[in-house]
Amino acid sequence: MLKVISPIDDSVYAERPLAKPADIDRALETARTAQRAWRNVTLADRALILNRFCDAFEAKRDEIAEELTWQMGRPRRYAPNEVRGTLERARHMIAIGPAALADIDAGPKEHFTRFIRREPLGVVLTIAAWNYPYLIAVNSVVPALMAGNAVVLKHSAQTPLCAERFASALHEAGLPPGVFQSLHMSHEDTEGAIRDPRVDFVAFTGSVAGGHAVQRAAAERFIGTGLELGGCDPVYVRNDANLAHAIENIVDGAYFNSGQSCCGLQRIYVHERVYGAFVDGFVDLTRKYVLGNPLEAATTLGPVVRTAAADTIRAQIAASIDAGGKAVLREEEFPASREGSPYLAPQVLLDVDNSTPVMREEIFGPVAGIMKVQSDEQAIELMNDSSFGLTAAIWTMDEEAALWIGDRVATGTWFMNRCDYLDPALAWVGVKDSGRGCTLSVVGYEHLTRPKSFHLRTKLSSG
Repeated sequence: MLKVISPIDDSVYAERPLAKPADIDRALETARTAQRAWRNVTLADRALILNRFCDAFEAKRDEIAEELTWQMGRPRRYAPNEVRGTLERARHMIAIGPAALADIDAGPKEHFTRFIRREPLGVVLTIAAWNYPYLIAVNSVVPALMAGNAVVLKHSAQTPLCAERFASALHEAGLPPGVFQSLHMSHEDTEGAIRDPRVDFVAFTGSVAGGHAVQRAAAERFIGTGLELGGCDPVYVRNDANLAHAIENIVDGAYFNSGQSCCGLQRIYVHERVYGAFVDGFVDLTRKYVLGNPLEAATTLGPVVRTAAADTIRAQIAASIDAGGKAVLREEEFPASREGSPYLAPQVLLDVDNSTPVMREEIFGPVAGIMKVQSDEQAIELMNDSSFGLTAAIWTMDEEAALWIGDRVATGTWFMNRCDYLDPALAWVGVKDSGRGCTLSVVGYEHLTRPKSFHLRTKLSSG
């Protein structure tokens, strides 16, 4: 039995039975059969159904947001933002689907018709994480369906109701039975599903260790995987930055969702000319967070997902301090913070270097390290000194400098004067230990389809 322990009060918020082997077998067989018919549904009709899904999902936005707060602890005041973001991505991917999936003309050649068609892969298994449970899942679910695939969604054990919300809204939209299904599975059964010949692609979001486990299971077969594995994302505050704007953006990027974001800002490099003013403003703004019960209107910082996660984060902070880091904030400044609970005060660490845990590990909590740099070249070197590469950002008023520096930073997304946002028109992709593959944008459709070439000779020579 799967039990959802709410970080709000450690109560059991929901219980669900785990799928049995027979349930999984039936779901995969149903998906395989349903996909054969779904792939022949026109793109226009698929789009109609998926747009109705968006409408049905939006109609339940208040209940969805409330459930989200209870399942993973995000403050109630921010939870509706995920519903809006999910709809933005879904509607964008639906809208660009016809162009992204259109035949590619190979050009004129006398007596021949030549083109490349994008065919669906078959059954896509999406394995989604809990920290942005709808935003993560929608990245593959909607474009996979739009492309003519069937989808089986295995959501995190912390947020199983999110999978059920997808299923309910798609059913209400009139999606044919079996084209989308959700399963609550154990880790062992999930690995078994990856190995099953009826699964044609795996879209996984989670830890680096989890990504390796998925890749090992998938390596036994010739199927693709999309792996979004998080990061330890760097930012650079250049000496010509608008400091007020930079401070506001970077504090939010570091601590929103209690720092539980794969593209949250953790490594902050600041030019020595503006370092003092930046640190003063950053610390002052961080102190304004209100840590507490996420159901209360005044709360701006909720608990992390579980007590064990808070314990791990505290240990990483302690290790960073032991390595020479200086903790700026005192836990007593945030009365709700207490040992043995998921309620954890934010922290700012100074006097760090790139060997410090806060600058090397994905902490996944409300923690940031700030380090002084002397030049653009040093900032580039330090930003690249990481096993991760999901996003990176710069605050500067010089677009040419931002482009020059961005070309030299190993990252999947490069931001200027903003951070922590996925534009659905742009490819979402990581490098190094941040993963492989791509979601969103027209490029995202390439990973959910396979190319098929048509080479048609339309006229034969006489005699």
